[in-house]
Amino acid sequence: MNYRGTKKRRIPQDAFFFTFSGEESIRWSMFFEGKAFYFIGIGGVSMSALARLLRDRGARVRGSDRNASAYTRALGREGIPVCIGENEEITEENVVYTGAVREDHPQLCAARAAGKHLIPRAKLLGEVASAFPHVVSVAGCHGKTSTSAMLAHIFREGKRPFTCHIGGDDPALSNYFSTGGEFFVTEACEFERSFLALKSEIGLILNTDLDHTDCYKDEDDLFSAYLSFAENCEKVVVCDDDLRARHIPHALSFGLGGGDIRAEDLKCVGERYSFTVSERGIPLVRVKMNAVGKVMVTDALAAFAVARLMGFSAEEIKRGIESFCGVGRRFEEIGTLGGVPVICDYAHHPREIAAVLETARKICFGTVRVVFQPHTYTRTRDFLPDFVSVLRAAENPIIYKTYAAREPFLPEGSAYTLVSRLPEAVYVQSPAQLKKRLLEFIEPDDLVLVLGAGDIFEIAKSISDEVPASR
Repeated sequence: MNYRGTKKRRIPQDAFFFTFSGEESIRWSMFFEGKAFYFIGIGGVSMSALARLLRDRGARVRGSDRNASAYTRALGREGIPVCIGENEEITEENVVYTGAVREDHPQLCAARAAGKHLIPRAKLLGEVASAFPHVVSVAGCHGKTSTSAMLAHIFREGKRPFTCHIGGDDPALSNYFSTGGEFFVTEACEFERSFLALKSEIGLILNTDLDHTDCYKDEDDLFSAYLSFAENCEKVVVCDDDLRARHIPHALSFGLGGGDIRAEDLKCVGERYSFTVSERGIPLVRVKMNAVGKVMVTDALAAFAVARLMGFSAEEIKRGIESFCGVGRRFEEIGTLGGVPVICDYAHHPREIAAVLETARKICFGTVRVVFQPHTYTRTRDFLPDFVSVLRAAENPIIYKTYAAREPFLPEGSAYTLVSRLPEAVYVQSPAQLKKRLLEFIEPDDLVLVLGAGDIFEIAKSISDEVPASR
């Protein structure tokens, strides 16, 4: 089919069955093979994936992180040394770090003073991507992780040699999975315009909602970055439901309300949706989702559109999407508390909170008890009216102290300021306080919904009971 998005060459079908080309081997040797890398903040979801990828491609890798986590423990089990703390001496010449690492970090300062080669995470990701013949980059404020994971499932079901870099834990694939070096599927983050380091064969823009107001002054500033991202891609896929993205020229589109790829005859049982995918008005295949929530339908359409550009059949795509069961911290049930289920979700933007709250209400027979941890002071400050509006719809929401991430304290963006605008809300700042308040509120048939992108996930797990064997 001659899509608008195919403004350059189509991928030849026989390219799908190459594995590791001589040219690619040269690229890996040039950039990574035999070299030594030290990762500051190696426990991050993206950093740990990149560390594993470089290790698999012949590099010597180790790193440090401020706190132990599931990722640092997994790296240790795989033979990648991890130091917990910030004072280990770095002997490697190449030092990788993220925007979350503060400028006065002792190891970063020492590496800078020693004249070592400092590599921002985004630059490393761009260099990694350049070693693959075909790159698919997934951008957008919401849905990157789920859509990237769906694409990885499609590649696996279609038996194409691929490597994926996912910003979360897929139960089957983790945050990094590789069957070969022909195709690279990666998330493309808009924070500090880091996605501009990627040169992609296909770029997917899921949405262009304003976020990261510490980096972008307004919606126009952010959208200009998405336009630059699109210019770095040979082909572009956009959401027709996004009022800005739909006007990006020469793009294949998808959406619930319109677009080249659409969902028709949408049905729902227990918040799991089924629908018929139509391609420019022609019904192709019926898909039954195993991931919860209507937002997953949009993500599935996005993955479908990208996979069609890559030459997959409708049946291959269907099998891939249906094999996807969700990723960690995306409406994930982690246990119970006082006999009611505890569900965690990464939602930290007002639009994401509204969507996941709607999903929870559809499956809860009692009251959805919301726990929300704001993520960064600037986001809370700049979206304060929106947070107030969406959380006001919850009954007695519990607000946990802000996860500062990379930011200094800003009183106008604190969790306490948010609570001051929500008279019905309760503020807590320790796991013990959180558990006490929840046990005071919850009743049979309720559901505890824990929201946020910070450490609230680990906190929720620490106060929850074990998952019953029947779940």
